[in-house]
Amino acid sequence: MFIDTAKVLLKAGNGGNGAVTFHREKYIANGGPDGGDGGKGGDILLCGNTHLTTLADFRYKRKYAAPDGAKGDGGCRAGRKGEDIVIALPIGTVIKDAETGRIIADISSEKPVIIAKGGSGGAGNRHFATATRQCPRFAKAGAPGEEREVLFELKLLADVGLVGFPNAGKSTLISAISNARPEIADYPFTTLRPNLGVVYGDSENSFVMADIPGIIEGAAEGVGLGHEFLRHIERCRLLLQVVDVASTEGRDPKSDFDVICSELERYSPLLASLPRIVAANKTDSAIEEMVDDFCTYVRGRGFEVFPISAVTGVGLKELKYYIFKALPTLPAIKVYEPEPEPELKIENDRPFTVTNNEGVFIIEAPWLIRILNSVNMDDYESLQYFQRVLRQSGIIAELERQGVNEGDTVSIYDFEFEYVR
Repeated sequence: MFIDTAKVLLKAGNGGNGAVTFHREKYIANGGPDGGDGGKGGDILLCGNTHLTTLADFRYKRKYAAPDGAKGDGGCRAGRKGEDIVIALPIGTVIKDAETGRIIADISSEKPVIIAKGGSGGAGNRHFATATRQCPRFAKAGAPGEEREVLFELKLLADVGLVGFPNAGKSTLISAISNARPEIADYPFTTLRPNLGVVYGDSENSFVMADIPGIIEGAAEGVGLGHEFLRHIERCRLLLQVVDVASTEGRDPKSDFDVICSELERYSPLLASLPRIVAANKTDSAIEEMVDDFCTYVRGRGFEVFPISAVTGVGLKELKYYIFKALPTLPAIKVYEPEPEPELKIENDRPFTVTNNEGVFIIEAPWLIRILNSVNMDDYESLQYFQRVLRQSGIIAELERQGVNEGDTVSIYDFEFEYVR
C-alpha cells in the first residue's frame, strides 16, 4: 500500500538528574561535594533512505521516544547519555508541525537532521560549591526532552512529472522511455500510486520522471485519485501533460487539456505556473485532422506540443531530446527551507516554580525550554527578548518576592546567570 502522509509523535529523552554526593575516603574527614552530572537525553534524528518509497512503516507505529539520560553518580561520575533514535524516511519527505503546518525540515538527502533535542543533564552538587557554601545539598534536575507532533508528507523528487486523465497513456509512456515498469491495463485508474523511472540519454545525461495517477475534473476538491497525489508534482522542474488525441474514452482532447489546466490552477497557482509541455498521445489511433487541430489549439495557448505514440514509439525521440535540452535551463528541484518558529506569545498564566536552594534560585518552567533553545545569549536583541519573557511571565517578580539579591545565581535548566537589577 502506498502511504504518503503520516502523523507521528516524537519525544526526545529527558536529561538525567545531577547527583548529591560527598567524597568519602579513609583519613579524609571532609572530602567535599563530588556529585556527577546527569546524562543528556537521547535526540531523535531523521534521515533519508533511497530504498524507501512510502511511509507505510508509520501506519501503525505513531510514537517514538528516545531513552532518558542516566542520573549522575558520586566521584564526579557523569550519567550515561541516552541513545539517539534515527528514523529513516523516503527521500523527499517534508516534515511539518502537525498543529501549525510550519515546515520544520525537508529530508532531501541522507544527511541526518535533529528533529527533537534531548534534554540536558542536570548539574551535580559539586558545581554549586563556593567559599561560603562548601556543602551544597542540592543538584539540578535534568531538563525535559523536546516533544512534538509532526506530519510526514512525502513529495517525490522528480525532474519531470506526467499529468493527464486516466488512460491517457502516461504509464505506457514512462515504460517506453524509462526503466519504470508500472502496471498497464485498458481500464481507468490502473495506476494507484506514483511511479518513478529514470530516463537515460548518453552516458552522462539522465533525468527522473514521475507518473502521477490520473487526474479528473474536480480533483482539486478531492474527486478521484489524482488529488491525493498532486503534491508529488510540486517539486517537478517540468510538467509533461499527456492527452489522448484519439478520444478512445469518448472525450474531447481539447476539453481534457483545459480541464487539467484548470485543476492545476485550482489546486495551486504555483503548480500551474511550472514549465509545461504537452504530449499528444495515441496518434497511431487518431485521425490526422484531429491531431493537427489539437496541436494548433495547444500552441495557441502558448505550449510546446509533441505528437507521439507511446505504443509504436513515434515522436518519443524528439520528445526526449527536447526535455534533455530544456532541463539544464530550468531551476533545480525545489528544496523546502525550514520556516522560522513564530515568536512565542507570553501569557501571564504560564506555570513556573522558583526554589531557593541555599542562595541559588532554581527556575523550572517547561515552556521556557523552547525559548532557551532559540535565544542567542551573545546577541543583545535576543537577550533583551529573553529578559522581557522573564518579566512578562512574572518570574522576575517571584524572584524579587523571594528575596533575590544582586549577584545571586539564577539557574534555568542548563543556563545560569547572575541576577542584576
